[in-house]
Amino acid sequence: MTTPSRAARFGLGLCLAALSLAGTSAFAQKTTLQVYTALENDAMKVYKDAFEKANPDIEVRWVRDSTGIITAKLLAEKANPQADVVAGLAASSLALLDQEGMLQPYETKTFKELTPAYSDSKRPPAWVGMDVWAATICFNTVEAQKRGIPKPESWKDLTKPVYKGTISMPHPASSGTGYLDVSAWLQMWGETEGWKYMDALHENVAQYVHSGSKPCKQAGTGEFPIGISFEFRAHQVKKSGAPIEMVFPKEGLGWDIEATAIMKTTKKMEAAKRLADWMSSKEAGQIDATWWAVVAYPGVAKKLDGIPENYEKMLIKNDLNWAAKNRERILAEWGKRYDGKSEAKP
Repeated sequence: MTTPSRAARFGLGLCLAALSLAGTSAFAQKTTLQVYTALENDAMKVYKDAFEKANPDIEVRWVRDSTGIITAKLLAEKANPQADVVAGLAASSLALLDQEGMLQPYETKTFKELTPAYSDSKRPPAWVGMDVWAATICFNTVEAQKRGIPKPESWKDLTKPVYKGTISMPHPASSGTGYLDVSAWLQMWGETEGWKYMDALHENVAQYVHSGSKPCKQAGTGEFPIGISFEFRAHQVKKSGAPIEMVFPKEGLGWDIEATAIMKTTKKMEAAKRLADWMSSKEAGQIDATWWAVVAYPGVAKKLDGIPENYEKMLIKNDLNWAAKNRERILAEWGKRYDGKSEAKP
């Protein structure tokens, strides 16, 4: 066996060192984006994997919580923001951040292809829509039959004495779904009648929970036969085999938009823009359509089981900027009136 010469060993060492440096350099060039989100856990991995496959030099690091908590976290960090991008957060929350001067307006590459009604109206937009989510009542037919309660058809039905103690609802300070419900009732009926309605509803609510999904999960297990939730979770719980029916109240549905925005203070602006571009792309829209009946990218939405054909027409007239501007006042009043039935915070 021939022993390599000193020169050969030296050359081999240089090659290995060069390869090591190249690998280190490639690794160092990978950009990590801190992305705050309220996306459902079911969806986070799907978006991350698809984006990183298309952009292998960028890593998404999610920071996830419910809408109200993520919104509060962003506002608390205003003096020293930690997020680079916000994706999958309620547009009403992003409108509030925009009013606070925290967002970097940016028109994504596919923006002109999107449905204009589901993004910020300013140009360039402060936030760009992904999909719409709306209020849905989950009704457990088996548990209801045991208790002798009828299926509700409207929001007003839920104030009838027969439903006392049978309803769970998301807390509006924690959950975007809870806040879109409260905001919708105040916009539909005016503040006087809206608060009067919530006073009556409160008499029948068993518990306010800190998640938009949880009321439907509770309805699915029969813990409470009625859960005020949203169509994504209602569809998933029904699909799992739980004995629930989805109810779309005839007065109309409160709604919000999952949307993407870039934080003005990010030091990774180019990577942030690439994520925003991808989140408004057709590919991302096709992922949105896995769960949502109304998608900002036109032509990719699919018919989902249990979602009515006229679903989009059931969405109320909704002023997201009003909802953002009045959020603090509304939540303070809501808490003063109803917080006594809220579950303990995790």
